[in-house]
Amino acid sequence: MMIQKIQNATEYIQAKTKIKPMVGIILGSGLGVYVDQIEKPVIIPYEDIPGFHKTTVEGHQGRLIIGEVKGVNVAVLQGRYHAYEGHTLEDVVFPTRVLSLLGAEFMLLTNASGGINNDFVPGDLVYIKDHINLTGRNPLVGPNIAELGPRFPDMTQAYDIEINNLIETSAKNLDINIKSGVYVSLLGPTYETPAEINMLRILGGDMVGMSTVPESIAANHLGMRVAGISCITNLAAGIGHEKLKHEDVKEVARLAMQKFSNLLTELVSQIGNKY
Repeated sequence: MMIQKIQNATEYIQAKTKIKPMVGIILGSGLGVYVDQIEKPVIIPYEDIPGFHKTTVEGHQGRLIIGEVKGVNVAVLQGRYHAYEGHTLEDVVFPTRVLSLLGAEFMLLTNASGGINNDFVPGDLVYIKDHINLTGRNPLVGPNIAELGPRFPDMTQAYDIEINNLIETSAKNLDINIKSGVYVSLLGPTYETPAEINMLRILGGDMVGMSTVPESIAANHLGMRVAGISCITNLAAGIGHEKLKHEDVKEVARLAMQKFSNLLTELVSQIGNKY
């Protein structure tokens, strides 16, 4: 039973540390070195946690790190797994559910994404104001687990307006040019065709990726307050003139890491001060 699986994972983690996280963070492709910001870290490999899976995508280390950032207790998932790897969405959102049971009230989702908006350039940081789910999948399909949340969760404000305001404040404090946009999630693992990107632009998408939305849905179902930050690592197909490669995505993410780390640290501090 899913609730028992979540409890088993939670109890395993609680046996390793008494820290109760306030903020959960999921780190996307190439953004994993943010964990260097965590003080007093307790590091647990995914494969050691009941119900977790090893990560297979390069740039996703597959570790849970629990500790402090600016005095705020955090639980950071260093890497995620994806539906395109063959995982069910139930598996994809399992870590999100565990972080909620550990006590996290806030979920900060990060990803590397392709820029659709013509105003975006590689290296930009963009907070997610809304999303479009074009994967054809939803992690809540099947019998509802009432202990986790309602049968029909509202997604009108899937990305918390107050937290997005704190992202803007954090960026202003750090003199970072933050942008905002609508994130489109596709199944992958292929990058999109130019025709598909043109369609996504017409639909209102600003950036595109293969993650984040399942965790956002699950976190909203759980009643967590959700925010998302995308690192634009490439221009989407048909906008740029180069073929897309995962190595290039990781490299741009690496170059943007200092700016990203500073922003995320400031945001965690702002959340801790306000709530």
